[in-house]
Amino acid sequence: MCPGQCVFPASTRLGARSVDCLAVAERWWPGHGPASRQKRLCRRWRAPQPPHPPRPRPARLSRRHAARFRAPLVRRGFVPGRRASGRARCGARGGSGRPITRARRCPLSADTLDTTDTTDTADTTGAAPAVTFTTVGPRRRAARLAAALRRAAPALGLFAAARLTGVLVLCLWAEHVGRSPHQLLTRSWDSVWYTRIAANGYGHTLHFTDGAVHSDLAFFPLYPGLVRAVTTVLPLGGDTAALLVSWVAAAAAALGVFLLGERLHGRTTAVVLVLLWGLLPHSVVLSLAYTEPLLTAFAAFSLYAVLTGRWLWAGSLAALAGLSRPNGVAIAAAVCVAAVYELWKRRAHAPWRLWAAAVVAPLGWGGYVLWVGVRTGDPLRGYFAVQGGWRSRFDFGADNVLNVRDIALRPTELASPMTALIVATALVLFALLVVDRENRPPLPVLVYTGVLLLIAVGGGGFFESKPRFLLPAFPLLLPLACALTKARPRAAIVLIAALAGLSCCYGTYLLALAPMPL
Repeated sequence: MCPGQCVFPASTRLGARSVDCLAVAERWWPGHGPASRQKRLCRRWRAPQPPHPPRPRPARLSRRHAARFRAPLVRRGFVPGRRASGRARCGARGGSGRPITRARRCPLSADTLDTTDTTDTADTTGAAPAVTFTTVGPRRRAARLAAALRRAAPALGLFAAARLTGVLVLCLWAEHVGRSPHQLLTRSWDSVWYTRIAANGYGHTLHFTDGAVHSDLAFFPLYPGLVRAVTTVLPLGGDTAALLVSWVAAAAAALGVFLLGERLHGRTTAVVLVLLWGLLPHSVVLSLAYTEPLLTAFAAFSLYAVLTGRWLWAGSLAALAGLSRPNGVAIAAAVCVAAVYELWKRRAHAPWRLWAAAVVAPLGWGGYVLWVGVRTGDPLRGYFAVQGGWRSRFDFGADNVLNVRDIALRPTELASPMTALIVATALVLFALLVVDRENRPPLPVLVYTGVLLLIAVGGGGFFESKPRFLLPAFPLLLPLACALTKARPRAAIVLIAALAGLSCCYGTYLLALAPMPL
């Protein structure tokens, strides 16, 4: 071996002959250097290496095949008018060669696409890495619900405090005048009709000397059905079960109002919105065995589903709202208008869920109206004939104008001028809702609120019940909630305290002193 023999790493695997030649080259041709010669000799005398294993290719699933393993996916930040795709892109390669799968997951959906990242492990067989589709179980779903409840805890607490204060004032006054608080809450006006339907079904009719005919077919069936279900499962009477259903529905409605307000204007405004809704002058209805809390709950969650792009949920909840009250047609109209608008925007790329939502949403209201018509012998006009027996009809506000004229010309009960004031305030708030470009809500919310206001203002009969008909129109309070959020704390506290006092006193008057039906 030459004196200038070099020592090479073991990984080069050069024989003695290669080392000697490299040393001689380094000695006699110093200008060339050993680097290039080393590379050549290594390439010439290196032992043959095994070929590299083939790079595994990621699993590519076709759209048709992937749809079998995943649930509908919805973009989180859905805004009506923009295209939202539920497609999960599988098989794209990142910088490390791993397949990347992006899943657009709805924040409250039960199922979603969840793929596991495949790693470059010691797999020399060349098999493609598996892409697994998993379903989000009840734990993930419960965690998201718990997070929503934690965010809504202040709003729900303030709403419960407002309503319990009103009920406490009512109970104290009822004890003072010698009346039963439980009877006031469960046996007032329409509550008697609902509990009777829950116990005996439909078929009760009252005839009056002035020609009025009051039939229980005017009342929609979902609330009595829930009361009957509660009395079947729990050892409760019909009155108590009706009150329990209403209170649970009021809490659910407060949660839905909070989620919708949070999505539109943030958490602080949502808390103020829920508190204002619980402190309305006529919010005592939320504590009675009435159907307004149930309708508001379904309507709020249906609007939230529309804004988050969950069309099947929106249509189903709108159908349930239509089975709750006659003015439940407002949420069906909102869902249908939003679906039609999206179909027009997307045209050929519209998913089938939009069509399904537009078809399902009016089924609740339309199905019951058709059933009453078939039962009375006139499929198209039977239900409206039943409403006519109650002196309730749509006359484009002519009857309301006459009532306002009577209020201005002669003394009336306190409920009549308060009704006129509340309806006028609702009209002003709706105008502010439409004019304000910065805080204007989306189209479905505007349609829902506008239809409710149209039914209350354009419908005749039961003038003092107009505020109750407007109780589900909680988006009317959005301008006031935004203003209170930006106002000084002292001014906001004074206004809320005044609303709380008015709500407790006026609610007690409506239920315990007013002679007209609520």
